[in-house]
Amino acid sequence: MRRHPQIAGRVVSGLLAFLLVSAVALLASAQPAAAHGTLAMSTPAAGATVREALTSVRLFFTEKAAANAFFTVTAPGGIRVDNGWSYGEPKPLDKPVREYFLVNGQFEPREYTTGFPATVAVAHLPAKGEYSVSYLSVASDGDPVRGTLTFRYNGPVTAAPKGWSPPSTQPDPALLAAAEQHGSSGQASAVPTVAAETPIPPSAAAAAPIESTDENGPGAVAWVGLAVVAVAVAAAGSVVWRRRTASTGRPAGRGRTAPATSGRRGAGTRPGTRTPGTKGAGSRTAAAKTGGGRAVGGRTDADRAAATTGNGTQTSDTRPPADPGASPDPDLASATPRSRLSNTGLALFVGALVLALLGGFGLARISGNEGPAANTARQPAGGPPASGPAVSATDGHQHPAGTGPHTHRGDSGTGETLATGTTVSAAGFTLQPLERTQPAGVRADYRFRIVGTDRQPATRFAVVHDKPLHLIVVGRDLTGYQHLHPTMAPDGTWSVPLTLARPGGYRVYADFSVTTANGSQQPLVLGVDHTVPGAHTPAALPPPQAQAAAGPFTVSMTGTPTVGVTAPIHFQVTSAGTATPAQLQRYLGAYGHLVVVREGDLGYVHVHPEQELVDGTVKFWLTVPSAGRYRAFFDFQVAGTVHTGEFTIDVP
Repeated sequence: MRRHPQIAGRVVSGLLAFLLVSAVALLASAQPAAAHGTLAMSTPAAGATVREALTSVRLFFTEKAAANAFFTVTAPGGIRVDNGWSYGEPKPLDKPVREYFLVNGQFEPREYTTGFPATVAVAHLPAKGEYSVSYLSVASDGDPVRGTLTFRYNGPVTAAPKGWSPPSTQPDPALLAAAEQHGSSGQASAVPTVAAETPIPPSAAAAAPIESTDENGPGAVAWVGLAVVAVAVAAAGSVVWRRRTASTGRPAGRGRTAPATSGRRGAGTRPGTRTPGTKGAGSRTAAAKTGGGRAVGGRTDADRAAATTGNGTQTSDTRPPADPGASPDPDLASATPRSRLSNTGLALFVGALVLALLGGFGLARISGNEGPAANTARQPAGGPPASGPAVSATDGHQHPAGTGPHTHRGDSGTGETLATGTTVSAAGFTLQPLERTQPAGVRADYRFRIVGTDRQPATRFAVVHDKPLHLIVVGRDLTGYQHLHPTMAPDGTWSVPLTLARPGGYRVYADFSVTTANGSQQPLVLGVDHTVPGAHTPAALPPPQAQAAAGPFTVSMTGTPTVGVTAPIHFQVTSAGTATPAQLQRYLGAYGHLVVVREGDLGYVHVHPEQELVDGTVKFWLTVPSAGRYRAFFDFQVAGTVHTGEFTIDVP
């Protein structure tokens, strides 16, 4: 039976071309971030340590901040020390910044080398420790520009100016309205750093929009993915080339005779044997067989059919007559065993190449979800930190326990209203309670299901913050808070013992990440009402206070919650009646958890803190969605027991 030594090579060549085109298409499909007015650098730099007293902080944007932009500087104790801001003189950026603009359906890059500063005055430096700088502006194209950075101050403490008091101002309502108008696509930097981009050489200006930055585009990780694919394709090409050179008997490196010919008997083409590429008798060439010498890969079939002698020299294109009765040369099959890929080898080879392609593409896409030092573009307000552990910037619980501070974005269309849990259904899933009422003071199992669009209970949930689902219960008057962890039966029914002491209405929030059919995680917070029959007298909320009792401990809260701006909130736990710090333990992977519920519609905000204590406090980054009154519930653990400090927050 005749063999076709070139078929496998041609198949592999075609597959290589297809996979290379696919790699380029897939990687190019990752669109760049289209942020405008980016914060490019700052003085002090994000994460820097300052040892000398300073009187201002300068933030350099790629265009002038809006006239009604809002800035805050918060001291370690949570007290604001900003004292107004002004424009500064433009100066060259330390690193150029590339931004993209959508023009006629295509992203066009623009490179910025000049920074436009906003100089925020600092009234005084009341303590050593970590200072936070937050900003909110609107770019010239209407996109919001928001974020937070931090620096550490180790210099001398300075006194406040005479008659000065910490500001408690809120952003201009017109600024908030403009930011919310573009909230679903606006810039919202993660905390606590800025994203100054890597310098981009002029020669790269015309390249595909894969930028080496930490923005929402693929960034540097995309180049890693592309490199993986390029290496895989190059390696595969090398293998094919070696096989081809072996099959033709051409030297493969350093003039060495190809192994394919080294085992041939004799030093030339033996008369009366069949030569590869010939058929029948006479001087019929491979070119005649293919009908005119069709070129393949730059060589004609006749070229490919040229035989080689045992010493590596080529014979003439016109072959000597072949003996029709001669049997195939036994040496022909054994002389070039490496020149042909078996079906199994070909399958393994192509499979490995596909895996390399997918691996490279996967690496390129990872940076869109979880990257350290991330994102001054396209993140929701109150997003995750940009330094420290890598976290995702998407809704809800897509983060392992203890991955860093983040606020869960709301389910509104704009992405700016952070309060969730106001609806029983979202993203195709519904919270379906099996009981809607229970007697006061009676312990009863609360049962429910999470039902998908197929009307079947969901059973695949991601473990987030040590649990697959968190159940929060709070009265409509913002009393009776409970944080519970139900268990799920095989049929998708969740249950947890629940005792409600007082009659009245309650809101039950299911906080979870369901695993969808395609393997992705969908974080959600769904809420439903629950009733305890009986005479109900709503409890009045206590006035805002800086301290709250939580069992044998006193919890102090400092910070200025600000509408639409990511603001630091600190909690310090001490033994009651003393200044001795409590020995906090990690609870659900963190030193504390903060649930904030808005009075009225019972909008729910769940916030997680910095991975480590900051200056002895549990530090959260909170973005309140609107003016109003809130109740904050701070969970912490000491000596294996969980306690809750409760605070009233008024946001003007």
